[in-house]
Amino acid sequence: MNQSKVEFEPFEYSYYDYSDWYSNNPEPTKPPKEVILPCDPTADDRLFHICMVSISLVIMLILAALTRKNKFCQGFSRGSSSIFSPANFLDQTQKKGMAMAVFGLVFSKLAMLVITPDPLPFSKDTPADIKEYMKIIAIFYYPVLYYPLLVCGTLQHKAGYVFGTLLSFSHFGVLVWQKFDCPKTPEIYKYYALLASLPQLACLAYLCVQFPLLFVKGPKTDEDLDSSYYNNYVKLLLKKKSSSASSSTADKPTLAQRILEVPKSYIYVPEKVFRFPLKLAVSAFVAFVAIYHTALLLVVLVVPTLHIVRAGIDENIAFLLMGFGIVLSDDRMEVVKIVTFYTWLLEVCYLCAMTLSCLVSLIMLMRSMILHRSNLKGLYKGDIYSIYNSQKTIRPSKPGIVCWMGLTGYQAAIVCLGMAIQTVVFFICFLFLVFLIIIPIFYGRNIFVFEIAGKAWPAWVTMLLVTVLQHLTAKFAFIKKESGTRDLNNRQPSYVNKYLTVISRESLFLLTYLLFLVNAVVGLIVAIWRMVITALYNIIHLGRIDISLLHRTAESYDPAYRYYIHSLKVEVSQSHPVLKAFCGLLLDMMVEFGRAGQKIRDAEEGIQENRPSKATSRRRIRSRWQLLYTLVNNPSLLGSRKHFQTQQTSESVLNGTPNRSSKKGSKKEAGKPAAEPVQPTDTPTNPDKTD
Repeated sequence: MNQSKVEFEPFEYSYYDYSDWYSNNPEPTKPPKEVILPCDPTADDRLFHICMVSISLVIMLILAALTRKNKFCQGFSRGSSSIFSPANFLDQTQKKGMAMAVFGLVFSKLAMLVITPDPLPFSKDTPADIKEYMKIIAIFYYPVLYYPLLVCGTLQHKAGYVFGTLLSFSHFGVLVWQKFDCPKTPEIYKYYALLASLPQLACLAYLCVQFPLLFVKGPKTDEDLDSSYYNNYVKLLLKKKSSSASSSTADKPTLAQRILEVPKSYIYVPEKVFRFPLKLAVSAFVAFVAIYHTALLLVVLVVPTLHIVRAGIDENIAFLLMGFGIVLSDDRMEVVKIVTFYTWLLEVCYLCAMTLSCLVSLIMLMRSMILHRSNLKGLYKGDIYSIYNSQKTIRPSKPGIVCWMGLTGYQAAIVCLGMAIQTVVFFICFLFLVFLIIIPIFYGRNIFVFEIAGKAWPAWVTMLLVTVLQHLTAKFAFIKKESGTRDLNNRQPSYVNKYLTVISRESLFLLTYLLFLVNAVVGLIVAIWRMVITALYNIIHLGRIDISLLHRTAESYDPAYRYYIHSLKVEVSQSHPVLKAFCGLLLDMMVEFGRAGQKIRDAEEGIQENRPSKATSRRRIRSRWQLLYTLVNNPSLLGSRKHFQTQQTSESVLNGTPNRSSKKGSKKEAGKPAAEPVQPTDTPTNPDKTD
């Protein structure tokens, strides 16, 4: 009997618990804490990755064979690509959506690797001592895993579009399957893995739609130099501006127009004849994905913890506060309500700070895109000083290549760090506003901030009156306005206003002396305000790399801005629209010369042909001379000309210093006299021969 009694004791205990619910003095029961157990989806992640890596490898081998076959069959082709080129990052005419989606997919995976217990899908329950090494391997594994998605859209081949559709649907279907099986995970927050995978699902869904559309449309033929974008850009530059437009810009804008210009300067509106470089477009999209992941991480790290703290507040909090000498009320239940309300205010302040940080980051991102366009247009026109503080040559360099390669990753990291710091600073500002200003005014107690300000009101009134006095006297007594110009009232006194002028000038000198100490106190307040404004400005613009947070003379010490300006060097030197327009024209002329030679050979064989008209010949000659004139005056081709190299060699010999370009042949030509430099003429004499 005793054994049976012990065996059924838990059941009897639960029976008495349930009977207590119907007593006269029921006690509130707390809901049990939800425990999220690890979940293993039916679509095993390890098996899926093994299959996808194998399929991707086979697809890459097939695409390599097809690409090699096309090159052998077609010979020289303009804009040809291979499996070792994920995308032409210096081409402004290609569609940027696919590259942006793949980069966003890879960055989303990287953002989830920060807190995941198993960085690689091939191993579960990764030991803590090798987890960091696994994360380093995962940083290289996931770009390799998604690399075939980028290659399938770059090769401009229907087989690539078919393989891309297969891969994108496989990744998307398995990911949806896994999230449907395991929507809750034990990491940080139960829905964090599901919410963090939304950018991946969006990018994969875009690829699932884009690959079939590309297969239906077929490969695009007008790529890079074959595109009409560069010619349209040159035509827009050469187009004459109308007189009405110039007259309208000369008119002074009204107050309403100036107010509307402020929000318009932060809204990016695409232009017809301007396309962003692929590198900057990818950087902007990855920055947008980084804002989402940072906001999600900031929310799930803090808000659930505040919920747990608020749910655990009971009457013991009154004794805890009394230990610190804080007595909110004599009633302990009222103390619980007050502390719960203050905890809720903490959560509201934090969410407001995080929301404001997201809005500021998005606005700064749009503003950066507007400034990117302005900087690129300025550099296209040769306006060097708008970006650099000294004369620079727009040529590729070692720092430029390194900065151009790392621009996208650097932009994403800067945005994440800037958003975290902004959230902390805005949270402190909201706490100050709510707990020191709004709540004391609402409840009428603990208004010590207003008491301190009230005791110092004579000083505030004195500084205000002194500031107003200086402005009024400067406007009405010390400044003269004649013929639409302003100047200091220091004319020689006449017989009419002799005393007024003398009094005015003596008052200026007197106020300068008497208000010295008051202006020193005002200067202290201005210094504090300057520090606050500088800190807020730098914190708000911390996520931008297109502006420097340092002075103009010290902007080279800002690493983020240095990355940006060096990457612009590579973009402008290699992707200048005017340069590419003339390169396309030159290739067209080469193809045209080949066709002309074929026509001559056909004519010699007896094939009749119609001679071109005089207008066509005149137009062709004019285009050749324009191209030749552009090539002669191109500064980037100066170092490769024969007369320039000869001149540099002769000058170095005369000065006694060997030239770098002539070091290899200095031993062979040591006994030869220096050749005289050949001076170039202003206009070429033979259009068929160029340097």
